[in-house]
Amino acid sequence: MGPVVVLGASSDPTRYSHMAVQNLLDKGFKVIAVHPREKEVLGLKVYPSLAEIPAGAVDTVTMYISSILSEKISDAIVHLKPKRVIFNPGSENPKLSKKLQEAGVEVLEACTLVMLRTNQF
Repeated sequence: MGPVVVLGASSDPTRYSHMAVQNLLDKGFKVIAVHPREKEVLGLKVYPSLAEIPAGAVDTVTMYISSILSEKISDAIVHLKPKRVIFNPGSENPKLSKKLQEAGVEVLEACTLVMLRTNQF
């Protein structure tokens, strides 16, 4: 599997996005952390935006941002051309989901942490 983008990655260990980065790394996935204000998460360089990631280079985007934020960057998410996007609880965005599906991207409303723990990722 190709790289996994954690959109909204946090250096705060109490945040689910931080736990997702940790669990993905523990399971051997290549992680690309993205957050406009973070500089480093668990030793990984954090990218301030999706624009710096080459289109087609990503397998999965796991969303840890609100629908208001994802709406603002929806074109960048589609342009990234991931194979799938996981909307974690609280990040659901029906308009973006439809746009992604129309672009041929698999869309899941699921919890990345549960998927990893149950080997369904």
